[in-house]
Amino acid sequence: MKVAVLLSGGVDSSVALRLLKDAGHAITAYYLKIWLQDEYSFLGECPWEEDLKYAKGVCEQAGVSLEVISLQTEYWDSVVSYTISEIKEGRTPNPDMFCNSLIKFGQFYNRIDNSFEKVASGHYAKVEKMDTIYQLKKSPDPVKDQTYFLAYLTQQQLSRALFPIGNYKKEETRVLAEQYDLPNKGRKDSQGICFLGQVKFDEFIKHHLGIKTGNIINAETGDVIGEHNGYYYFTIGQRSGLGLSGGPWYVVKKDVQKNFVYISKEKLKSGETSEFMVGKFNWISGSNPARKDLQVKIRHGAMFFNCKLELKGDETGKVFLDGTDKGIAPGQFAVFYDNEICLGGGVILT
Repeated sequence: MKVAVLLSGGVDSSVALRLLKDAGHAITAYYLKIWLQDEYSFLGECPWEEDLKYAKGVCEQAGVSLEVISLQTEYWDSVVSYTISEIKEGRTPNPDMFCNSLIKFGQFYNRIDNSFEKVASGHYAKVEKMDTIYQLKKSPDPVKDQTYFLAYLTQQQLSRALFPIGNYKKEETRVLAEQYDLPNKGRKDSQGICFLGQVKFDEFIKHHLGIKTGNIINAETGDVIGEHNGYYYFTIGQRSGLGLSGGPWYVVKKDVQKNFVYISKEKLKSGETSEFMVGKFNWISGSNPARKDLQVKIRHGAMFFNCKLELKGDETGKVFLDGTDKGIAPGQFAVFYDNEICLGGGVILT
């Protein structure tokens, strides 16, 4: 096949590229420049030049051509602006979700010609076709599995997506990187929000939303026990960065209008939730799931809840967990599964 490979400069996408080349496919590598727009460079260094250096090294070693495509404006319009807006409203955004659905498997599709049969990436996920439906399935690595971040893809996008390392665990990918002697074989995995690079999240927020002092309140007693620089610096379930003694303390609630941040001690039940509302669904198959008894992820990672999903007539749904979670917050994504199949997801409303 003729395949366009999204190459980030990291180990996972580099191994994916080599696997495809070994399989005999005609491949072209693409590096997407999606960091903060250049005029924001004063906030700190973005490592795209280092990423690109590694990407070039991998392609030179493999004898594969590499093209650089700038999608900074598109990324700003569809991902960064969404992130700032959600934070300002006191919600918890997930920019990686839209980076995949709107940029890597969205705008990028529009920038390459139709002669490419597939677009490949280094995601830990699998695509399988069952009759006429493309299914997104979990990888064997429960910690690295990235189906959560791909839950907003559509049938059209999945039909063209290819995940060459989807059947591997992370440690197996590392072994392959050593066997290929990749230039980046010892490089650590990237962490944090995709578009920030080495820019600190608080500095990014401070630049856009400034400082707005307000009270930190004990959720149990109502006492003011501290001061903060703005509700938008905090997320529900956050433990670090509060600067308070006598803890541990968790952020359990935010009042956007009053600029209050409510906290609770670890041993208390305040903030724990077993049910919540979800909306703005994307079902990968194109239709609602037939079953009510499903599994759900509230964040990326190995942890699942068994749940019941009751869909409403107004395109929202209520989720009932078989346990409780202290970190559920509006704006987060709930992603639903039927065993190995990722069905899609929605935005947590309350």
